[in-house]
Amino acid sequence: MDISQRISILRQSVPDNVTVVAVSKTKPIAEMIKAYNAGLRNFGENKAQEIAVKQPQMPSDTIWHFIGHLQTNKVKLIAPFIHLIHSVDSVNLLKEINKEAIKNSRVIDCLLQFYIATEETKFGLDIQESREILDNLSSLNLNNVRVTGVMGMASFSDNLNLIRLEFNSLRFIFELLKTEYFSHSIYFKEISMGMSGDYRIAIEEGSTMVRIGTSIFGEALRNIQK
Repeated sequence: MDISQRISILRQSVPDNVTVVAVSKTKPIAEMIKAYNAGLRNFGENKAQEIAVKQPQMPSDTIWHFIGHLQTNKVKLIAPFIHLIHSVDSVNLLKEINKEAIKNSRVIDCLLQFYIATEETKFGLDIQESREILDNLSSLNLNNVRVTGVMGMASFSDNLNLIRLEFNSLRFIFELLKTEYFSHSIYFKEISMGMSGDYRIAIEEGSTMVRIGTSIFGEALRNIQK
């Protein structure tokens, strides 16, 4: 099955109001162009150096998402063109994004990443940490960043009930922050959750943005050691 066929199948299970972000990390430009030609415009990368190299090689209307853990010293590489940073997990990172956004005369949209999984390897905030960030946005004069929603990653598990509970908790966090900080905002609207193995559950639990790699590009090839 080729990329265009996978995308066609994927579209049948993703509502029109949910954005599909094609997770193109490690994928060559040729495969990304196939996905682009099949109608996808949103692409997600998790390494700043890689996305900076790929960006000029893709059509100008490609919409770029940063979906990995972002180091502050790498923000400058993506600030000129990034559409949305999904993985903000500290006020220091927000400050750096704001600084680089000013340099590029931009306002950069960001999502707050929350720790919703049972695994200890995931990055993310808890509710209190997010409140501390949002309480200080105005006083820190972070006028060139805009928090437009939340992101989270569920546990890597076969327990579908656990995954659903974790996605439900992110939806709860979104609604709580919406009420407390963004009740009059039209731009605080994104819930980025769900990947190839669990995006259907994520959509049922309110996801507005799913990050899909394998269901678009297929399984990654692995080197076979002799």
